[in-house]
Amino acid sequence: MRCVIQRVSRAKVVADGVLSGSIGAGLMILLGVKVGDSKEDADYIAKKVAGMRIFSDSEGLMNVSTTDAGAECMVVSQFTLFGKTRHGNRPSFIDAARPEEAIPLYEYFVETLGKLIGKKIATGVFGADMKIDMEADGPVTIVIDTENKEF
Repeated sequence: MRCVIQRVSRAKVVADGVLSGSIGAGLMILLGVKVGDSKEDADYIAKKVAGMRIFSDSEGLMNVSTTDAGAECMVVSQFTLFGKTRHGNRPSFIDAARPEEAIPLYEYFVETLGKLIGKKIATGVFGADMKIDMEADGPVTIVIDTENKEF
């Protein structure tokens, strides 16, 4: 499982022309599910995101966790995070989980993160054509990958 976390001042996602979700200050999380991922992978990333100290304290240092900051979160499915570009110019998405495997893990991640931070999580619509409008804050961007936990 892989996610890209972007700290934002605000974000919204429109799916198939309809507003799906919006947040104020917090995190936009793009989540990719790989073939063979498990609930343990989702738990690992959810705990990391909830505890991630990427919000500023009173001295302007990134010392405040997502939970302690009271940050809002939005999660959008992003199978393209597993695009392979080694051969040719067209990415291969063979490592991305098919919807029947990915959707339950995506939903589990959203539910788990919501419990950890004590807030409802805004989401996109799995598999829909989505337009994301966000204002990066910092910018601060973090990548978490359960296969490479040092990444």
